[in-house]
Amino acid sequence: MINEKFVYLGAILNVIGSSTYAWNTLKGKTKPNRVTWFLWMLIPMIAFFAMIGEGVGLTSLMTFMVGFGPFLVLTASLMNKKAYWKISTLDWWCGGLSVLAVILWLITGTGVIAIILSIAADLLASVPTVIKSYRDPSSEHHSVFRNGAISAAITMLAIQHQTFTAFAFPLYIFLNCSVLYTLIRLRLGLKIKSLILSNRN
Repeated sequence: MINEKFVYLGAILNVIGSSTYAWNTLKGKTKPNRVTWFLWMLIPMIAFFAMIGEGVGLTSLMTFMVGFGPFLVLTASLMNKKAYWKISTLDWWCGGLSVLAVILWLITGTGVIAIILSIAADLLASVPTVIKSYRDPSSEHHSVFRNGAISAAITMLAIQHQTFTAFAFPLYIFLNCSVLYTLIRLRLGLKIKSLILSNRN
């Protein structure tokens, strides 16, 4: 366990990663899926207030930053019309199911069920970007997810009271960001496709 104030370092890393992604979006180097990034902005913000209501305290700052970063990215994508990823039917389905999970979450109120539903909603929102990162990693930038994973790890280490409501969302963010970072940085999807094609030949 580390000092709780290390959460501030995690927040700075989140800002750096998100700002880099937003800058690359403005330049047209990355093309964020707006369905995913809108929900990534909305869901953590609601989760943040749920965590505050549960008395989580300073470590909830990571959840706030996880929502603030996508706000920067979404704003950048709206400023550059070329930085746009075509939204598919699957994207809309995932977005709709994510919104449904958010509605169920709001109905249940705060607590364990609310946190589980917030994770489910965020995970569904992630599906379009996970698929995009697998198919076309060049349309993404890895640093935001690397920094997100590090920030989540710092938050987990800084949690003073290991409760489900304090630990679950940071753990989910760590796993989710790690998967996305690996797909983008190692171009894992392209390597798997190349391996499959070579085996067929």
